[in-house]
Amino acid sequence: MPAMETFAAKHAAKIRGMLSCFDRMLFRGYLPLMSGFAMADFLRSKQVDRWKLKPFLLEQAERIKKHAGVMASAAGRPYQYLSEPARKEDLARKIAERDGVREGLVCVFSVVEPCRTFSLVWKENKTWIHPAKRKCLQLYYYFMDRQLGLIHVKVQTWFPFPIQVYVNGHEWLARRLDRHGLKYRKADNAFLHVDDPVRAQRLADGFASVDWVRVLGRYAREVNPLLRGLLSPMQYYWVTSQAEYSTDVLFRSRADLEELMPRLLQYSTLYFEARDVMAFLGRKLNGNFQGDLVTDQLDFSKLPRRLPGRRVKHRMKRNWIKMYNKEGSVLRVETVINQPDEFKIRRRVRRQGRHVMAWVPMRKGVAFLPRYRQICAQTNARYLHALAHVDDPTPAIRALDALTARASSPNGRTVRPFNPLSRHDRVVFEALLSGEHALHGFTNHGLRQKLARTSIPLATDPRKQSAQMTRLFRRLHAHRLIARFPTRAAGASRSPAVASWPRPSSYAKSPTRVFTPRLLDLDKVFAKPKEDTEKESIFRRNRSRDGENPRDPARQPRGCAEAGASAVARVASRGSGR
Repeated sequence: MPAMETFAAKHAAKIRGMLSCFDRMLFRGYLPLMSGFAMADFLRSKQVDRWKLKPFLLEQAERIKKHAGVMASAAGRPYQYLSEPARKEDLARKIAERDGVREGLVCVFSVVEPCRTFSLVWKENKTWIHPAKRKCLQLYYYFMDRQLGLIHVKVQTWFPFPIQVYVNGHEWLARRLDRHGLKYRKADNAFLHVDDPVRAQRLADGFASVDWVRVLGRYAREVNPLLRGLLSPMQYYWVTSQAEYSTDVLFRSRADLEELMPRLLQYSTLYFEARDVMAFLGRKLNGNFQGDLVTDQLDFSKLPRRLPGRRVKHRMKRNWIKMYNKEGSVLRVETVINQPDEFKIRRRVRRQGRHVMAWVPMRKGVAFLPRYRQICAQTNARYLHALAHVDDPTPAIRALDALTARASSPNGRTVRPFNPLSRHDRVVFEALLSGEHALHGFTNHGLRQKLARTSIPLATDPRKQSAQMTRLFRRLHAHRLIARFPTRAAGASRSPAVASWPRPSSYAKSPTRVFTPRLLDLDKVFAKPKEDTEKESIFRRNRSRDGENPRDPARQPRGCAEAGASAVARVASRGSGR
């Protein structure tokens, strides 16, 4: 079974399906002017000396700014300067909804942000151009693309004019599902329901094969007018600055995920070690690793403008794995790659004067997006496979809720609840789950004799002891832990009372039996270690070779019957189900 399907198979009754696709993507385009030497050669080719440098740079920056204003006014869209920090994407989405923009330019925002540019340095009576970090005006163009949805294109108004393009993979997939006629239900950037998850997954895998050089180059020519004149024939080189690839597990309801989520967070935070995180990412932890491996939890309720919830994050240098709940009913496992050279790709390279195939560090070029998808998908699958070891506590919790609440008897009277943590009730449960009762059940007299050897206070009068057991049986029956039915055949003498749940018709003439499914659920929670169960199985096989029936209580040693009570009770309960 594939790794990711292990988690889905374990929680199949609560899961609608699974869907993996790219989420938030940041592409960046760079002109061949990023180094000081390249910029100096460019200025020399344009015959710009140091006395003309400042007017020349200011003129080009002004052309970039004016182009933004002309483009916004021609489309009738707003151009706004943001003097304070703001969520630009939310503002653009509100403007698009308000004005009903379905395609084309939505708005343009200008904001002063840090940038990478150049500075003129004097050294040994000579001028040198060095890279420098400054602040300049950045222009954010928001477009509503027919295929990509809402995107932004950020262009720097100072040399060397790098461009950043933001794309949401879920927006792209939603429009592709619309074109193929697949119905879905979506909230924010998460799908809550998809009619055909298998077909939707095939469509989502096509994100990596899009001709991104052509798509991104078209937007670069729209926002940078210098490409048609001063910078011609230069082209942008496009790289993947940040890639998020998410695997969403779609649960049927919020309650199903809310009951399981705390256990998943606790398990992933406390039990995933450094070597586990490295294994999820396809790496091995050895002495040559130099970096940080950090696991932390974050409560979203403490952050402004965030829905309540928690997320766990495993960070390896500048790459990480996150797990959190989305929209209440979506469990999202997400791999984020910021530093691709930590991963390998097999490609044709030149070694010692000849071309060979070798595993080399992965680069950021958009041509490597298929390898990005492969690495992230395998990482998410390994992570979910590890989470498959976490048991869903819901059945045991519901059994405890029913056990610790008042119940109604068949005559309409209510009975007291049980408290499994109290010594009195714990002793009663241990007596009921004893292996000697699994095959032949129990009677009033037999249970009295067993409880007389415990700390349970019983009356001295045998008739009062019998009345105590009768009241206990009524209480157990009201909580649906046991059921009584007669076993006396026609013309036969009266046999002991039989307790069983559920009532099998084939046991009408069988000896007394008892099955307690809810108590057996508790027994699974506090089950013995696996080693003990294996030893009991070996013991039973050895007794079978000697011609004895290992299930016969009369032939079992006293210690074996008590030690194997849980295992025998499970076998009996499975037999009653057939």
